[in-house]
Amino acid sequence: MSSTQSIIVIIAILIIILIIAFMLIVNRKQLREIIELDDLITKIEKMNLDADIIKLDKMDLAGESLTTLTTWRKNYDQTTTKKIPEVQDLIEKAAEQNGHYQLFKARKNINQAQEIMRPTFDDAKNTKEVFNELLESNRENQMLLNDLNKNYQDMRKQVLADSFEYGQALDQIESELSAIEGDFTEAKSLTAQGDQVEAKRVLSKIKVALTGVKTKLPEIRQARHELDTVFQDQLREISDSYKKMMSSKYYITKIDILAEIKKVRTEVDDARKLLQDLKIDELNKKISKIQKEIANLYDVLAREYKARPFVEENQDKIQRLLSHEQVESKKLVEKLRHIDESYELTHGELAESRQLEQEVNNMNHQYTVDTQNIADGKGVYSAIKASWLSMLERLREIADKQTKMGQDVDGLYDSENVANDSVNRFKQEVSLVYRRLERKNLPGNPDTFVQMYTLVVNEIGHVAKELSEVRINMEKISNELIQISDDVERLKREADDIINCADLVELTLQYSNKYSNNEAVKKAQTKAMELYSQEFNYKDALDTIATALEKVEPGSYQRLENAYYSDKKNN
Repeated sequence: MSSTQSIIVIIAILIIILIIAFMLIVNRKQLREIIELDDLITKIEKMNLDADIIKLDKMDLAGESLTTLTTWRKNYDQTTTKKIPEVQDLIEKAAEQNGHYQLFKARKNINQAQEIMRPTFDDAKNTKEVFNELLESNRENQMLLNDLNKNYQDMRKQVLADSFEYGQALDQIESELSAIEGDFTEAKSLTAQGDQVEAKRVLSKIKVALTGVKTKLPEIRQARHELDTVFQDQLREISDSYKKMMSSKYYITKIDILAEIKKVRTEVDDARKLLQDLKIDELNKKISKIQKEIANLYDVLAREYKARPFVEENQDKIQRLLSHEQVESKKLVEKLRHIDESYELTHGELAESRQLEQEVNNMNHQYTVDTQNIADGKGVYSAIKASWLSMLERLREIADKQTKMGQDVDGLYDSENVANDSVNRFKQEVSLVYRRLERKNLPGNPDTFVQMYTLVVNEIGHVAKELSEVRINMEKISNELIQISDDVERLKREADDIINCADLVELTLQYSNKYSNNEAVKKAQTKAMELYSQEFNYKDALDTIATALEKVEPGSYQRLENAYYSDKKNN
């Protein structure tokens, strides 16, 4: 046998082995599925549904319960008489075919059996659950009926014992309990007839109704207590307090207390109707509204009662403060009128002082009206308290403002003296600056300095003239003096620059003579002398000669300049 033939034989043997192995695996798998199907049938048999049906038949079910039993019994009959026998036949065939390795035929029967058995088993489980529920419903309904009946009887006893606490709501409560009693009668009848499903529905209805009544009872008692006791006591107290306050010369204009009390009493009557009809949600909202209205009435009375001591304790104090402030306001107006003859009051001080005086007079008038109302028994103490508190705060503000205004105008005299001293000092400083330049015997002064000097002199003369007028504006003069001070300082700096540049020009020209044979230096000396003696441009003259000197001897000018300022500082 050739090698090729050997390989073919080996491959054929392997294929045969694989086929046999596959058939064995499929055979085992299908056998397990057949056993599982048989187990499902066994499980259905162990549910003992036949025994449940016998028990249910003995219960003499009726109505919806009987309909339910009939429906599920039909499902179970189909399962036992048709579906399970059909499945048993299919799995028997499949078992035989699988044993003879007729695997494809067996697969077909197994699949068909599974399609029937899966929903059949689910139906059987559901049937068992329904039968269990029907079997249990009678016992559960009886237990629930007993519990609910006990709760009902206890509730009736409680309502009867505490009937006075429910007021107008008692009739409606009795009506609801009577309706529940009718439901008990229906539930007992349905149970006796065997209609456990419908009986359970009625018992659930009773349970909800009892819970509702039980929840309402404490709310009804509380609402009745509020309406018949709490509110009545409060309204009586408010009415009595109001009458006593009126006899003690209190006066209330914000609301009509008696009319409000009457209105609240009407709302209490409306709430009683809601209580009678057991409209609990609407009743609670109504009670909450009444509570707020009563609280507001208390607040109104309390506000007036608490305000009166403040008014009585501060009446004399406010009168003294107003009288004092009227005097001070008048003094300030007179003072400012007098000062206004000599000084311009640039911030409207006089007009403002008159306005403050009028405001104080208005407050005094209001105070007079308030005290007269108190004397006449028409003073609203809370309003007067609020007005007087505001008045006290405003009087403090006015006093502070008037004090500051007085201090500001008092400073005008001092400011005038300071301004005159400043003018004299500026004149002296400008004169000293000019004499310093004269002592230097310079050929002339630069045009910029002359213009600056003229400007400063004119500014000083202008301010001196303003200070000599009958009525002066110190604010304007103060601003002008600040400007003059800056200009004088600038003039001093310019004079210093002229003197320093002129001195350095002379020193640099002298030093540059050592390079007089240098043509560039010679030209620079000529140009610098022309700028110095003819144009009085000392700065440009210094720049001209210093630049030429630096070119022939770098650093030489810097040494000359340093030495000059050092000597000047030391001397």
